[in-house]
Amino acid sequence: MSGSNVEGGSFRDKVATVDKEGKRIWVFPQKPKGKYYNARTLLSVFYLLVLFILPFIKYDGHPLFLINILKRKFILFGQIFWPQDFFIFGLGMVLFIIFIALFTVVFGRIFCGWVCPQTIFMELVFRKIEYWIEGDAAEQRILKKQAWNSDKIFKKVMKWTVFWAISFLIANTFLAYIIGIDELRTIVSEPIGNHFGGFIAIVIFTTVFFFVFSWMREQVCTVVCPYGRMQGVLLDKNSIIVTYDHVRGEPRGKFKKNEERAIGDCIDCNQCVKVCPTGIDIRHGTQLECTNCTACIDACDRMMEAVNMPTGLIRYASENNISTKQPYKFTNRMKAYTAVMILLLAVEVFLLVSRTDVGITILRTPGQLYQEQPNNQLSNLYNYKFLNKTYHNKVLELKPEDFNGTIKLVGEEKLSIPKENATAGSMFIYMDKKDIKQRKTKLTIGVYEDGKKISTITTSFLGPFSAN
Repeated sequence: MSGSNVEGGSFRDKVATVDKEGKRIWVFPQKPKGKYYNARTLLSVFYLLVLFILPFIKYDGHPLFLINILKRKFILFGQIFWPQDFFIFGLGMVLFIIFIALFTVVFGRIFCGWVCPQTIFMELVFRKIEYWIEGDAAEQRILKKQAWNSDKIFKKVMKWTVFWAISFLIANTFLAYIIGIDELRTIVSEPIGNHFGGFIAIVIFTTVFFFVFSWMREQVCTVVCPYGRMQGVLLDKNSIIVTYDHVRGEPRGKFKKNEERAIGDCIDCNQCVKVCPTGIDIRHGTQLECTNCTACIDACDRMMEAVNMPTGLIRYASENNISTKQPYKFTNRMKAYTAVMILLLAVEVFLLVSRTDVGITILRTPGQLYQEQPNNQLSNLYNYKFLNKTYHNKVLELKPEDFNGTIKLVGEEKLSIPKENATAGSMFIYMDKKDIKQRKTKLTIGVYEDGKKISTITTSFLGPFSAN
């Protein structure tokens, strides 16, 4: 984007928070004020309430959400998913990634600034506490440079204690989504020796969160997260992003009262730079460090109002909207992403609707031929495995659907499957020789619960080359 005061665009040669020697430049952003910041604060309150309340919400006596990677058990909106359903879960993740890509193509990195947990916690929780304890940017700089006296020790210890307490709360919540609130309550309430592994997990998670929000901070967005680097292939000139109106703003110049302004509207106050949590100058154009947090919009609008100029010098807009005044355009690329998104969403809905409560596998036992039986019959031995995906015990019955024969379980009178568990065993299928016309006969078996068919499964029956 044109209008940069940095000669040759050298600002693009390095990350804003790293100096020429490779050392970190610590960012002290001023506290934002304005309508966008207030809106983000309200959204964060709702976001955090949902995040911390969800683990306590139960459906049918079980968590509404659970992502237990260790036991390979996932509960989403009260529906339990097992490894056999992982392809549905995996497709859901693909859908989420495509949604983020589509959203970025259309609206830039609005996800990062408004929804990303890193931004929510850093800017609207930990940063607010820092402002409360240490003061605004100028006071924080002074505190960092001053000697370790009683005032500095008190403020730093107080901040780190509060940071650690919040990190502990986040760690426990995070763990509740993995192992469930009941298991977490047991770990917390009982002696450490009874659940030493769980205690270590909480300590590790707490330490990681404390390190991220007290030291890593914006480095997570600019160095660790690859999302910013994806902008180069996702954004185009029609994407709506937080951008500086260089046509209106350039050339810049300091504001002078009662003087007719013959230059651009940018008064070069640098307020947009001072409030940026990643330390960039939005007037240089789109940069990987920009999370679209809108702090610069609030700061610029406040200054424009102070000097009686129109607001919106920094705003949500596309590059074409700024440069050529073109209205928003839904491009072919956006249409293609949307079409793919709708198609995958339809597939996901179909898989969810057609998903059964019982996972069924019936296979003929390998290496076993048919067996001769009395009354001119043949039998085949099969292995079965039934997975109960529900919270209730099930008793099932197997019935022949398209053949005359008998199904007998080995060592079992009925097919009982405990809740959230699997049952495996063996069974025989008996058929009259006269009904076997070929080497392999395809069979369809109905699976019934309380007299109602819940599924069908096909297998094969092995007979002699010539049964007659």
